[in-house]
Amino acid sequence: MTSREIRQAFLDFFKSRGHIIVPSAPIVVKNDPTLMFTNAGMNQFKELFLGEAPIQHSRVADTQRCLRVSGKHNDLEEVGIDTYHHTMFEMLGNWSFGDYFKEEAIAWSWELLTEVYGIAKDRLYVTVFEGDEKEGLPADTEAYNFWKRHIDPDRILKGNKKDNFWEMGDVGPCGPSSEIHIDCRSDDERLAIDGGTLVNADHPQVIEIWNNVFIQFNRLKDGSLTPLPAQHVDTGMGFERLVRVLQHKTSNYDTDVFQPLINTIAEAAKVNYGDEEQKDIAMRVMADHVRAISFAIADGQLPSNNKAGYVIRRILRRAVRYAYTFLAIKEPFLNKLVPVLATQFEGVFDELYLQKDFVQKVILEEEVSFLRTLITGIQRFDSYQTNEKLVEGDFAFELYDTYGFPIDLTSLMAREKGWEVDMIGFNSALCIQKERSRTATNIDTGDWIVLVDNEDTSFVGYDVLEHTCKILKYRQVSSKGKKQYQLILSFTPFYPEGGGQVGDTGLLIDQHDGSILRITDTKKENALIIHYVSELPNDIQSTFVARVDKIRRIDIEANHSATHLLHAALKEVLGVHVNQKGSLVNAELLRFDFSHFSKVSHEELLQIERLVNSKIRENIALMEERSVPYKEAMASGVTALFGEKYGDNVRIITFDDEFSKELCGGTHVKNTGNIGFFKIINENAIAAGVRRIEAITGQKAEEYINHQDSLLYRLKELLKNPKDITVAVTALLEENSELKREIEQSTREKTLQTKKELLNKVESINGLHFIAEKIDLPNADAVKNLAFAIKASIVENLFMILAANIDGKPHLAIMISENLVEEKGFNAGKIVKELAKEIKGGGGGQPFFATAGGKDVSALDSVLLKAKEVVK
Repeated sequence: MTSREIRQAFLDFFKSRGHIIVPSAPIVVKNDPTLMFTNAGMNQFKELFLGEAPIQHSRVADTQRCLRVSGKHNDLEEVGIDTYHHTMFEMLGNWSFGDYFKEEAIAWSWELLTEVYGIAKDRLYVTVFEGDEKEGLPADTEAYNFWKRHIDPDRILKGNKKDNFWEMGDVGPCGPSSEIHIDCRSDDERLAIDGGTLVNADHPQVIEIWNNVFIQFNRLKDGSLTPLPAQHVDTGMGFERLVRVLQHKTSNYDTDVFQPLINTIAEAAKVNYGDEEQKDIAMRVMADHVRAISFAIADGQLPSNNKAGYVIRRILRRAVRYAYTFLAIKEPFLNKLVPVLATQFEGVFDELYLQKDFVQKVILEEEVSFLRTLITGIQRFDSYQTNEKLVEGDFAFELYDTYGFPIDLTSLMAREKGWEVDMIGFNSALCIQKERSRTATNIDTGDWIVLVDNEDTSFVGYDVLEHTCKILKYRQVSSKGKKQYQLILSFTPFYPEGGGQVGDTGLLIDQHDGSILRITDTKKENALIIHYVSELPNDIQSTFVARVDKIRRIDIEANHSATHLLHAALKEVLGVHVNQKGSLVNAELLRFDFSHFSKVSHEELLQIERLVNSKIRENIALMEERSVPYKEAMASGVTALFGEKYGDNVRIITFDDEFSKELCGGTHVKNTGNIGFFKIINENAIAAGVRRIEAITGQKAEEYINHQDSLLYRLKELLKNPKDITVAVTALLEENSELKREIEQSTREKTLQTKKELLNKVESINGLHFIAEKIDLPNADAVKNLAFAIKASIVENLFMILAANIDGKPHLAIMISENLVEEKGFNAGKIVKELAKEIKGGGGGQPFFATAGGKDVSALDSVLLKAKEVVK
């Protein structure tokens, strides 16, 4: 079976058993402060496990793009070294939300593996949870008994809490798991050593391929476990490992998932895969990493220097380093793999195929930039000096942190010189950085304290800005020593931060005693709308009025609706290739990032502005559709954003069906006329192939125009109200340039005259040609030019100090011939620092020429006298 057939067989099997096939969530996670990336198939269903969102479908199956390169799931340094670790991988999964449980999950996994995929039963082992007395957890006898129906009890192994009890994190849903392992060794090897002894022993050919998690409990912050109201099934099967098994390979990289990429790399590097281990590792690293980079960029995460963007940049740079060092690929090449990858996944993950040109451009620019850095780092290493044949840990960390060198590359370069790396020092520096980063981002979150159980929270902010409510639950959070509280309300008009729109602020008013709390922000965590307050109300169980700041919301809505009009205008003026790559909408401005490969010209910006403002003047009424089936919405030609996870039903915001029609959860004006006026204030590049426009609307735009008008009015006044201000300013600039030329000519003539005068004043002191004079020149450059002109006339034994009053401030310049510097040890920099004390200033420079400035212009004469004493 090909990898496509294997994936489809999984989805078809579970579809035939009543599962809804859902699309993969983006790799980049939104609305979850605990995750940067989707690192497991269950991430997109987290809110269902937590009971924070209604269950639409009780049976679901999918293939999920996952990324494991940060936090406790960090396999980055293993990738490419062995046969089965990856950064980006697919996780095939089937899910039950309060529907079937252990019996069906076990039976179906056995049926699929042995009957559909035809895996030999005598190669399979399963594990079940053995229990944990300290946790008060019993052994999973249910799973054991169900497995006995399908497999010999000798092949059912007991596993400890580490291997067979799954937890979402320190807190949250958890439960026992049952893994399925396969022994891929030869028959002779299997006869020699029992495969059961190699399960979970890191044997490269005895591997886990499927994990059935039975979610039964909720872990609280104090470590205790409580039963969940409904039991769930969460299964995950590593797609790349499954393909390896079914295609009878000993490595994931030998399958048709990776071979098209590896063959392309081998051809470019003029090597054969399989000939040399170090080159093979490099090709595996490149093939794996380009997948992670490409899908992350397609899902909206651009490489950058912080958070998720920094992780993507690190992965990309690791791939480039391996290509450069081990395959001698010195030019940008990784980007050329994107079309190969996109074609592989066409019809599976079309997000990449539809954006392949954009993704390729971003990777190309990153490669070009990093190759320059890489070469600089190698030069830095080559110039490193050590007498003990030891590369200090701090230097190795500098290469890692500043130049992107992995420690294995530094170690390799050191070995080539017969050196070693101080790994203790390197790890110490790395730990300090990690601790600093952890401390900066650490947020301590308490357990939710539930006041009203089993009651849903409702968002009413599309229709009203004020509503009565109860507090359903709350918790305390601490960040950098600052305490806050998070509230969940039964009804809320507060829009939570999302889709680029900032969260609402406002008031929470106690209806009984009239006390008021300020809601400082509103965010979304999974499916919960969280309101931030600095303290709790006097009576937490009272009834409240939640009131949004109206003026702020109105300004935000104007900017958000203008963003939609801008998006449509960009597509019309620049082309349909324009896609949103990020946005910020607040009460002050709107910021819109979009894919485009060249600077937007002034004329194009004017066209875009004119088009948006024409739509504002049309006063187009908002057409809002709140619950449209996703497929129906897409068929209608709506604009959807790459990197967003949409549900079965979506909300459509339309301003003229022929102009702007987008999927959006934000708040908007009722008519485009409410926006008032739209003005672009900035356009620039923020990344390869990504431009940014900043704009303002309404009152802010009016204030901006008025300010510009005031500037223009004052300028006209200064120019005596000319008929054509452009002609007047051009004439003024030309006149200014002519005057500058005249001044420069005058200064040159004056410098030449002063030079003649000084050459006639040379004294001979102790064999030196000594000059110490006050001069009259207009600027420091003229003094410097004079000093060098005199030095050209008196090549040896010159000691000269020049003093000038420049715009009321003292200025000193010392020039000393090179022979005095070399033979006598004279140093103009040191001398000028001492003399500058006389004028209450400071200075410095080179041994043969130095300058100083100060505050006391009256002390110039005394400086010259002191200089003469120095020489004598």
